Amino acid sequence: MARAVTNRRKAITTIIAWGIGIMIFFPILWTILTSFKTEAEAVADPPSFLFFNWTLENYGVVQERSNYLRYLWNSVVISVGSTLLGVIIAVPAAWAMAFVPGKRTKDVLLWMLSTKMLPAVGVLFPIVIIARTTALFDTHLLLILVLTLINLPIIVWMLYTYFREIPGEILEAARMDGATLRDEILYVLTPMAVPGIASTILLNIILAWNEAFWTLNLTTVNAAPLTAFIASYSSPEGLFYAKLSAASTMAIAPILVLGWFSQKQLVRGLTFGAVK
Repeated sequence: MARAVTNRRKAITTIIAWGIGIMIFFPILWTILTSFKTEAEAVADPPSFLFFNWTLENYGVVQERSNYLRYLWNSVVISVGSTLLGVIIAVPAAWAMAFVPGKRTKDVLLWMLSTKMLPAVGVLFPIVIIARTTALFDTHLLLILVLTLINLPIIVWMLYTYFREIPGEILEAARMDGATLRDEILYVLTPMAVPGIASTILLNIILAWNEAFWTLNLTTVNAAPLTAFIASYSSPEGLFYAKLSAASTMAIAPILVLGWFSQKQLVRGLTFGAVK
């Protein structure tokens, strides 16, 4: 028999949840507030939270100094392109592991996931040499391929988890009705796993959007995304915190909006199959 939840327990749980949420979001909030301060107020001691002279000057300076829309477009192309390519590769792979399991399926999944533990700097030098030799350095294609390979283990693992929750009898019934392997994946499996696929896409867009190591080392001007846009505000003369905060706010705003409007879909996908 389920244990009743008291109002006191609900209140305590709610307070703890809000406290943790505020702690996680506070650095972002502080960055946004700092972007509306002057440089003097940004480094004032003690710092001011809400009571300061609000200004949009930093955003104007950032717009004049950098082509924000070009960096934004590069981020969209790289994050969306790498995610879609990864999903196209991962769906058949996850299907094979989920519905045609072998003795080594778990070992393969663990091996794929273990590649995420490899220090990125360990393979930076050969990738840079390959990129420069093939004339792919500072191109969208290079970053799409690299980020696809980096995030592919996570995509496969997540899709495998979702596909395992789908009864195999449904796919067998589709085969009995004459469905080919292609029809089975496209018209039976994929529609049933839409919540899981959607959450996988959203999560990996966020991961690709926030990737800094590879984007900073494999680009200069043409394909530089918003991570390079933020890094450009670190100069030998020192950090201009207010302008850096304005650039950071402009960089994270699109992904914050995307996460806010897709949070229900993301939570639904991440909990897909969790309750039977």
